[in-house]
Amino acid sequence: MSIAAENLAWGVGRKTILNDVSLTVQPGTILGLLGPNGSGKSSLLRLLAGLVRPVSGRVTLDGQDIARMRRRDLARRIALVQQHAATEMNVTVQDVVMLGRIPHRAPLAGCSQADATAVDTALAQVDMTTFRHESWQSLSGGERQRVQIARALAQQPRELFLDEPTNHLDIQHQLDLLRLISTLGLTSIVALHDLNHAAMFCDRLLVLDGGRVVADGPPDEVLTAELLAGVFKVECDFHRTSDGRHHILFR
Repeated sequence: MSIAAENLAWGVGRKTILNDVSLTVQPGTILGLLGPNGSGKSSLLRLLAGLVRPVSGRVTLDGQDIARMRRRDLARRIALVQQHAATEMNVTVQDVVMLGRIPHRAPLAGCSQADATAVDTALAQVDMTTFRHESWQSLSGGERQRVQIARALAQQPRELFLDEPTNHLDIQHQLDLLRLISTLGLTSIVALHDLNHAAMFCDRLLVLDGGRVVADGPPDEVLTAELLAGVFKVECDFHRTSDGRHHILFR
Protein backbone atom coordinates (compact mmCIF):
# COMPACT_ATOMS: atom_id res chain seq x y z
CA MET A 1 0.00 0.00 0.00
CA SER A 2 1.31 3.46 -0.88
CA ILE A 3 -1.07 5.98 0.69
CA ALA A 4 -4.21 5.54 2.74
CA ALA A 5 -6.72 7.70 4.55
CA GLU A 6 -8.77 6.42 7.45
CA ASN A 7 -12.06 8.07 8.44
CA LEU A 8 -10.94 11.61 7.69
CA ALA A 9 -13.06 14.49 8.91
CA TRP A 10 -12.28 18.17 8.41
CA GLY A 11 -14.07 21.48 8.36
CA VAL A 12 -13.87 25.23 8.80
CA GLY A 13 -15.58 26.67 11.83
CA ARG A 14 -18.94 24.97 12.13
CA LYS A 15 -18.99 23.89 8.49
CA THR A 16 -18.04 20.29 7.82
CA ILE A 17 -16.16 19.93 4.52
CA LEU A 18 -15.22 16.22 4.69
CA ASN A 19 -16.78 13.51 6.80
CA ASP A 20 -15.66 9.90 7.29
CA VAL A 21 -13.55 9.72 4.11
CA SER A 22 -11.41 6.60 3.67
CA LEU A 23 -9.34 5.46 0.70
CA THR A 24 -6.35 3.35 -0.23
CA VAL A 25 -4.16 3.75 -3.30
CA GLN A 26 -1.86 0.99 -4.45
CA PRO A 27 1.65 1.93 -5.66
CA GLY A 28 1.85 3.12 -9.24
CA THR A 29 -1.88 3.54 -9.79
CA ILE A 30 -3.89 6.64 -10.70
CA LEU A 31 -6.91 7.52 -8.57
CA GLY A 32 -9.27 10.13 -9.99
CA LEU A 33 -11.22 12.33 -7.58
CA LEU A 34 -14.61 13.37 -8.92
CA GLY A 35 -17.44 15.41 -7.51
CA PRO A 36 -19.38 18.61 -8.01
CA ASN A 37 -17.96 21.97 -6.95
CA GLY A 38 -17.76 22.17 -3.17
CA SER A 39 -17.73 18.40 -2.68
CA GLY A 40 -14.35 18.46 -0.89
CA LYS A 41 -11.86 17.37 -3.58
CA SER A 42 -9.32 20.16 -2.98
CA SER A 43 -9.61 19.83 0.79
CA LEU A 44 -9.00 16.09 0.57
CA LEU A 45 -5.84 16.61 -1.49
CA ARG A 46 -4.50 19.12 1.05
CA LEU A 47 -5.17 16.65 3.87
CA LEU A 48 -3.45 13.83 1.99
CA ALA A 49 -0.43 16.07 1.34
CA GLY A 50 -0.17 17.01 5.01
CA LEU A 51 -0.83 20.73 4.47
CA VAL A 52 -3.67 20.66 6.98
CA ARG A 53 -4.47 18.37 9.88
CA PRO A 54 -7.74 16.46 10.01
CA VAL A 55 -10.19 16.98 12.84
CA SER A 56 -10.25 13.20 13.13
CA GLY A 57 -8.83 10.25 11.26
CA ARG A 58 -5.35 9.94 9.79
CA VAL A 59 -3.33 9.69 6.59
CA THR A 60 -0.56 7.10 6.26
CA LEU A 61 2.31 6.49 3.86
CA ASP A 62 3.36 2.85 3.81
CA GLY A 63 1.60 2.50 7.16
CA GLN A 64 3.31 5.49 8.82
CA ASP A 65 1.14 8.37 10.05
CA ILE A 66 2.21 11.47 8.09
CA ALA A 67 1.54 13.62 11.18
CA ARG A 68 4.63 11.97 12.72
CA MET A 69 6.87 12.42 9.69
CA ARG A 70 9.41 15.22 9.33
CA ARG A 71 8.29 17.88 6.87
CA ARG A 72 11.44 17.40 4.80
CA ASP A 73 10.86 13.65 4.53
CA LEU A 74 7.24 14.24 3.53
CA ALA A 75 8.30 16.77 0.87
CA ARG A 76 10.64 14.19 -0.64
CA ARG A 77 7.74 11.77 -1.00
CA ILE A 78 4.76 13.91 -2.01
CA ALA A 79 4.34 16.68 -4.58
CA LEU A 80 1.09 18.66 -4.76
CA VAL A 81 0.03 20.86 -7.67
CA GLN A 82 -2.76 23.14 -6.50
CA GLN A 83 -5.25 24.98 -8.68
CA HIS A 84 -3.84 28.48 -8.31
CA ALA A 85 -0.25 29.66 -8.03
CA ALA A 86 0.71 33.34 -7.91
CA THR A 87 3.75 35.39 -7.07
CA GLU A 88 4.66 39.05 -7.47
CA MET A 89 8.37 38.24 -7.64
CA ASN A 90 10.25 38.64 -10.92
CA VAL A 91 11.42 35.05 -11.30
CA THR A 92 12.10 32.91 -14.34
CA VAL A 93 10.47 29.64 -15.31
CA GLN A 94 13.70 27.84 -14.39
CA ASP A 95 13.66 29.47 -10.94
CA VAL A 96 10.12 28.23 -10.29
CA VAL A 97 10.90 24.66 -11.35
CA MET A 98 14.10 24.69 -9.25
CA LEU A 99 11.91 25.21 -6.15
CA GLY A 100 11.00 21.55 -6.50
CA ARG A 101 14.58 20.64 -5.60
CA ILE A 102 14.54 22.32 -2.16
CA PRO A 103 13.69 19.10 -0.24
CA HIS A 104 16.73 17.42 -1.79
CA ARG A 105 19.29 20.13 -0.93
CA ALA A 106 21.10 20.92 2.29
CA PRO A 107 20.39 24.38 3.75
CA LEU A 108 22.28 27.12 1.85
CA ALA A 109 23.62 24.57 -0.64
CA GLY A 110 23.89 25.60 -4.27
CA CYS A 111 22.43 23.91 -7.32
CA SER A 112 24.03 20.53 -8.01
CA GLN A 113 24.27 18.65 -11.30
CA ALA A 114 21.48 16.37 -10.07
CA ASP A 115 19.29 19.43 -9.49
CA ALA A 116 20.03 20.81 -12.96
CA THR A 117 19.29 17.46 -14.59
CA ALA A 118 15.99 17.09 -12.72
CA VAL A 119 14.91 20.58 -13.80
CA ASP A 120 15.89 19.94 -17.43
CA THR A 121 13.96 16.67 -17.47
CA ALA A 122 10.86 18.18 -15.86
CA LEU A 123 10.76 21.10 -18.31
CA ALA A 124 11.05 18.71 -21.24
CA GLN A 125 8.25 16.51 -19.88
CA VAL A 126 5.77 19.42 -19.93
CA ASP A 127 7.07 20.92 -23.21
CA MET A 128 8.37 24.11 -21.55
CA THR A 129 12.11 23.89 -22.26
CA THR A 130 12.13 26.87 -24.60
CA PHE A 131 10.46 28.98 -21.87
CA ARG A 132 13.11 28.34 -19.21
CA HIS A 133 14.47 31.92 -19.19
CA GLU A 134 11.07 33.61 -19.59
CA SER A 135 9.59 35.62 -16.72
CA TRP A 136 6.84 33.95 -14.71
CA GLN A 137 4.80 37.15 -15.01
CA SER A 138 4.79 36.91 -18.82
CA LEU A 139 3.20 33.45 -18.94
CA SER A 140 -0.39 32.59 -19.78
CA GLY A 141 -2.53 30.64 -17.35
CA GLY A 142 -1.93 27.40 -19.21
CA GLU A 143 1.82 27.96 -19.35
CA ARG A 144 1.92 28.67 -15.61
CA GLN A 145 0.04 25.45 -15.00
CA ARG A 146 2.60 23.46 -16.97
CA VAL A 147 5.46 25.12 -15.07
CA GLN A 148 3.86 24.21 -11.73
CA ILE A 149 3.59 20.61 -12.88
CA ALA A 150 7.25 20.71 -13.91
CA ARG A 151 8.14 21.97 -10.42
CA ALA A 152 6.33 18.98 -8.94
CA LEU A 153 8.09 16.56 -11.29
CA ALA A 154 11.49 18.11 -10.46
CA GLN A 155 10.74 17.19 -6.86
CA GLN A 156 10.98 13.55 -8.00
CA PRO A 157 8.14 12.38 -5.74
CA ARG A 158 6.76 8.91 -5.28
CA GLU A 159 3.25 10.29 -4.78
CA LEU A 160 1.89 13.03 -7.06
CA PHE A 161 -1.32 14.93 -6.24
CA LEU A 162 -2.88 17.28 -8.78
CA ASP A 163 -5.91 19.54 -8.27
CA GLU A 164 -7.66 20.18 -11.59
CA PRO A 165 -4.36 20.04 -13.54
CA THR A 166 -6.02 20.51 -16.94
CA ASN A 167 -7.51 23.91 -16.03
CA HIS A 168 -6.44 26.62 -18.51
CA LEU A 169 -4.85 24.08 -20.86
CA ASP A 170 -5.83 23.66 -24.50
CA ILE A 171 -7.05 20.21 -25.52
CA GLN A 172 -3.65 19.10 -26.86
CA HIS A 173 -1.89 19.88 -23.60
CA GLN A 174 -4.74 18.43 -21.54
CA LEU A 175 -4.30 15.08 -23.27
CA ASP A 176 -0.50 15.32 -23.30
CA LEU A 177 -0.46 16.00 -19.55
CA LEU A 178 -2.79 13.13 -18.68
CA ARG A 179 -0.83 10.77 -20.92
CA LEU A 180 2.36 11.90 -19.18
CA ILE A 181 0.90 11.20 -15.73
CA SER A 182 -0.20 7.75 -16.91
CA THR A 183 3.37 6.88 -17.97
CA LEU A 184 5.26 8.15 -14.91
CA GLY A 185 4.67 5.06 -12.78
CA LEU A 186 3.94 7.27 -9.75
CA THR A 187 1.14 6.84 -7.26
CA SER A 188 -1.10 9.67 -8.45
CA ILE A 189 -4.31 11.23 -7.15
CA VAL A 190 -5.89 13.65 -9.61
CA ALA A 191 -8.96 15.82 -9.07
CA LEU A 192 -10.78 16.19 -12.39
CA HIS A 193 -13.95 17.75 -13.75
CA ASP A 194 -13.91 16.04 -17.14
CA LEU A 195 -15.57 12.66 -16.61
CA ASN A 196 -14.38 11.27 -19.94
CA HIS A 197 -10.78 12.16 -19.10
CA ALA A 198 -11.25 10.36 -15.80
CA ALA A 199 -12.55 7.27 -17.59
CA MET A 200 -9.68 7.35 -20.10
CA PHE A 201 -6.72 7.81 -17.79
CA CYS A 202 -7.59 6.70 -14.24
CA ASP A 203 -7.29 3.19 -12.85
CA ARG A 204 -9.86 3.93 -10.14
CA LEU A 205 -12.32 6.68 -9.34
CA LEU A 206 -13.51 8.02 -6.00
CA VAL A 207 -16.61 10.22 -6.09
CA LEU A 208 -17.34 12.77 -3.38
CA ASP A 209 -20.67 14.43 -2.77
CA GLY A 210 -21.32 16.69 0.18
CA GLY A 211 -17.98 15.74 1.71
CA ARG A 212 -18.68 12.00 1.74
CA VAL A 213 -17.55 9.13 -0.48
CA VAL A 214 -20.47 7.94 -2.58
CA ALA A 215 -18.60 5.64 -5.00
CA ASP A 216 -15.15 4.05 -5.26
CA GLY A 217 -14.00 1.59 -7.89
CA PRO A 218 -13.01 1.07 -11.54
CA PRO A 219 -14.29 3.73 -13.96
CA ASP A 220 -16.73 1.46 -15.79
CA GLU A 221 -18.32 0.45 -12.48
CA VAL A 222 -18.44 3.94 -10.96
CA LEU A 223 -19.59 6.00 -13.94
CA THR A 224 -23.16 4.82 -14.22
CA ALA A 225 -26.21 6.70 -15.44
CA GLU A 226 -27.66 6.49 -11.94
CA LEU A 227 -24.59 8.02 -10.28
CA LEU A 228 -24.26 10.82 -12.82
CA ALA A 229 -27.93 11.69 -12.43
CA GLY A 230 -27.78 11.61 -8.65
CA VAL A 231 -24.46 13.39 -8.08
CA PHE A 232 -23.94 15.58 -11.15
CA LYS A 233 -27.62 16.09 -12.09
CA VAL A 234 -27.10 15.14 -15.74
CA GLU A 235 -28.57 12.51 -18.05
CA CYS A 236 -26.28 10.54 -20.32
CA ASP A 237 -25.69 7.50 -22.49
CA PHE A 238 -22.53 5.40 -22.85
CA HIS A 239 -20.63 3.68 -25.58
CA ARG A 240 -17.39 1.71 -25.65
CA THR A 241 -14.26 3.19 -27.22
CA SER A 242 -11.89 1.14 -29.36
CA ASP A 243 -9.74 0.44 -26.28
CA GLY A 244 -12.73 -0.82 -24.31
CA ARG A 245 -13.28 2.19 -22.06
CA HIS A 246 -16.52 4.00 -21.25
CA HIS A 247 -17.27 7.16 -23.18
CA ILE A 248 -20.05 9.36 -21.83
CA LEU A 249 -22.51 11.09 -24.16
CA PHE A 250 -24.46 13.84 -22.39
CA ARG A 251 -28.05 14.42 -23.39
